[in-house]
Amino acid sequence: MSQNLALSKVGVRRTGLEWFSSLPACLLLLAVVVFSTSSDIHNQMLRGGEQLWSGYYKLRMDPVQPTCNANRDVDAAVAAELAETPASDDPMAALLGAVEKNPAEVRLAIERSLADCREAYQSYESLQGQLTPGLKAYRAIELFIADLIAFGLSSQRYILVLLVMLCAVTSTLTRHHIAMRAMETRLDYTVSHTLQTIANAMLLGSSVIFRQSTLGAETSISSEELLLHNFWIAGFGCLTLASLYRLFQVPEELEEGGNLNKAFLAVPLYTGMCLISGSYFALIGHASGIGIYLGKMMELSDMFLNVGLYVWVGMMLKQTRLATLVFDVFRPWRMPPELLAVVAVLVAAIPTAYTGASGIFVIAAGAVIYSELRAAGARRQLALAATAMSGSLGVVLRPCLLVVVIAYLNREVTTDELFGWGIWVFVLTATLFLLVALTVNRQSKFELAPSSVAFPAMLQAMKPLVPYVLVIVAVVLLYRIALDVSMDEFSAPRLLPVIMLAILAYEHFALKPRRIRSPDEVGHPGLERCLRRATNDTTAEIGALLLLLGLSVSIGGVIERSHIMQSFPQAFDSAWSAMLLMVVILVILGMIMDAFGAVILVTATVATIAYASGIHPIHFWMVTLVAFELGYLSPPVALNHLLTRQVVGEAEVLAAQQESGTFYQRHERIIMPLIAMGISLVLVAFVPLLFYAV
Repeated sequence: MSQNLALSKVGVRRTGLEWFSSLPACLLLLAVVVFSTSSDIHNQMLRGGEQLWSGYYKLRMDPVQPTCNANRDVDAAVAAELAETPASDDPMAALLGAVEKNPAEVRLAIERSLADCREAYQSYESLQGQLTPGLKAYRAIELFIADLIAFGLSSQRYILVLLVMLCAVTSTLTRHHIAMRAMETRLDYTVSHTLQTIANAMLLGSSVIFRQSTLGAETSISSEELLLHNFWIAGFGCLTLASLYRLFQVPEELEEGGNLNKAFLAVPLYTGMCLISGSYFALIGHASGIGIYLGKMMELSDMFLNVGLYVWVGMMLKQTRLATLVFDVFRPWRMPPELLAVVAVLVAAIPTAYTGASGIFVIAAGAVIYSELRAAGARRQLALAATAMSGSLGVVLRPCLLVVVIAYLNREVTTDELFGWGIWVFVLTATLFLLVALTVNRQSKFELAPSSVAFPAMLQAMKPLVPYVLVIVAVVLLYRIALDVSMDEFSAPRLLPVIMLAILAYEHFALKPRRIRSPDEVGHPGLERCLRRATNDTTAEIGALLLLLGLSVSIGGVIERSHIMQSFPQAFDSAWSAMLLMVVILVILGMIMDAFGAVILVTATVATIAYASGIHPIHFWMVTLVAFELGYLSPPVALNHLLTRQVVGEAEVLAAQQESGTFYQRHERIIMPLIAMGISLVLVAFVPLLFYAV
């Protein structure tokens, strides 16, 4: 009991960074969920209002009393109309001449006008009679939700800027940006933060110049656009100050000395992208270039906010027992480590599809996957390979956000078509990974536990998962019945945070009251603490990821403005030649760019060449997704391996690198994913051409 009391006391303490970073970020993410869900609620309220009060759409506003005269004397009105003469200065009368009025037509027109007037009065009195206190209360709530939706839509861009800047500053202060290697020496630290400060100052300067050029343009700028410019400038100003502060606050635990070449590898990826794109735009006399391309993020603000929500979902998943419980289901079979690694990658495909991108899932569940594989006896190289690849197979499955973005930007394809073919791509890549894992460098005997022993234990291990399934089903059914919202690729970003919050709440009530049976056992930290931990991780990850994504868009602008793609033919006579070029380009883009920024660039450049060369759009985008994943696993950057190192720890990666063996065994974590995804890419790219290419 004393331990639980101590835990509760610790739980209420917050650092300054949590007060000024995590808490605002949590509120912003919750606001996005509320705004998006309020649209579903409003739709249902409109339907409900129409069912309760016929003609509710007319009752949403107070009826206005007609101004016409319902007791008008028809004979007097006809006489007055016939007696009226056109004005002497009437140009139409002067042009067409005097027209004699027909008394019958005048009477008919007046009678119709009078009938319309009386009908308007009847409608007014009928609506007035329906304005009961219950309707007024219902209408007030419905109109409030409508105003909330309008406010949410108008504030979406501001929420994104605040979220990006808040989390980017947090990533800088906590040294959480994505780099090729961690900072180990003082030289690493100095070089990294010096270049970060220069890059951030470059971002600030570009934003200021962009604002000034916009104000100096002939077209007027709205107050909303000006406020958005000011938000960017203030955000980059804070980011520059944060990196400058970090530059002079050198941690004492860092080693003295260092190597300059290795120090450059500790520079965050976004910094390198910023220095390259900023220098390029400055040299061509377009210093506001970075600011302009970052401003393009606002055109897809809902997509980038969904990325933030998916990261939050992944971090909340990390705080639950779900991943461990799923591994417990397979543990009774006593699988060899190679087979367990395959199972882990296959099972991970489902949450990967729901967290939006492979990197997000690696961040969320990579540490659990690695520790479980190591506990099952997997060698470090194999565990690192499976962890890095754990998010690579699910990006072609419904409801992956990346596929939704592709369909949104490219009218030639639909989500149904892409997800339909994505299942077959998933089967292919899973099969190849299974073959590679079980044939190349298999060091364990393939001896499963007897089914008579394993199956009952497996069923027993499934029991703790039942409440989680019920919680998920309950939330999905609630949305389906109450809001008429099905779980799909469009609703997933707003449903998944609610599902994860419900799971955290379940664990809070189900696990926290449990008595501690031993001194070493730690009680459940509770809902608030789990949510706080998840948001702490989210702020750092969103800052690193969205800043990298934004600068990827800027790098895409450099490629676009340098007309590199114009050096290639805009169409090939042979689809085979075009596909060979596409594969090379797409893998390279996967190595150097974030997925979402790369999709935007490919849509504007490479896709048109592929279509013109006779490559089917669905085929092209399937190749693109596989090529991107191969790029994320390929040196020199290998983003998924960088994220793996970030979640499992630098010490584990260094220990794996020091292991002895053949060349393959010493580099298995890199080579195994490359073999599986490389063969998959070749098959996905060229086999379909046999059936439709000339």
